Amino acid sequence: MFCARLIVPLQAKGKGIMNLLKALFGGKTETPEEKAREEEARNFDVLKYDGVRAMRSGQTDYAVKCFTHALAMQDDMEIRDYLSQVYIYQNRLEEAMDELQHMTEAQPENVQVLVRMANVAYMQEDYDAMATACERALEVDGSHAETVYLYARAAKGKGHLVEAVARLTQAIALDETYGDAYLFRGETLLSMGDTDGADADARWLLEHATDHEEVLLLKARIENRKGNLDEALLYYNKVVEQNPFCVDAYQERGAIRMAMGDQQGAAADGVKVMELRPADAENVTGDFSAEGIEQKTRAAYRSNPLGLG
Repeated sequence: MFCARLIVPLQAKGKGIMNLLKALFGGKTETPEEKAREEEARNFDVLKYDGVRAMRSGQTDYAVKCFTHALAMQDDMEIRDYLSQVYIYQNRLEEAMDELQHMTEAQPENVQVLVRMANVAYMQEDYDAMATACERALEVDGSHAETVYLYARAAKGKGHLVEAVARLTQAIALDETYGDAYLFRGETLLSMGDTDGADADARWLLEHATDHEEVLLLKARIENRKGNLDEALLYYNKVVEQNPFCVDAYQERGAIRMAMGDQQGAAADGVKVMELRPADAENVTGDFSAEGIEQKTRAAYRSNPLGLG
């Protein structure tokens, strides 16, 4: 007890001596305002790093709380970046766009922020905003292939197919290995009826991305459009081997099988479509086209639901 009582006044005396020395040699004692600022800085760091940990562990609601509280203390571009990513993950696209707008106002030449804005606008199907973000990014860096590619997506979203193809060709010129640009150009050319142009892109992709499901599906559709049904069937088979849940492949393969007189095969594909996309069972057309399932397929399914001979 004696020791404990002795320590307290000695400690107090020691602090007094330190304050006296600081005063004598030009130092100064910490003011309440400085202490408050230091405490706020510590709290800011705790919120920031807790938010990052929460974001990386999938605790997105808690991450949002941490980041928004931190931003109330201090505007920080890194936190706005993290918060925009969490909002995108949560599909809170308007709020994500608000954060990105703050960022691009602070850093108008940051191309990656503008690219993310374009991607968010694409998810919102706001193709005008998407095009504007791309234009701003290209003013900063006109050789950025991804920006040109996104500009093409905005053009197609607005129905400007010729412009979309031109921009995709430009993106490929900037990066000749840009597989997504070849794929999107091939799909766009096919939608315009240019099967030869689409096939050129599909063949490049098959050489460089043989096992990619979307590439195989594009090639199947090209052969289907050309009337090469056996070849189309071969590629549709490869698609469902790659992805047994690809509804479009079953639906389009079923139409080919029906055209080739393979009603049992068409019925089996119809069953798969209705299993994977039940709404189609109530929206069937009479031609088993890409818009629905042929009536005969439904009848075959009723009489032989397992597809057994």
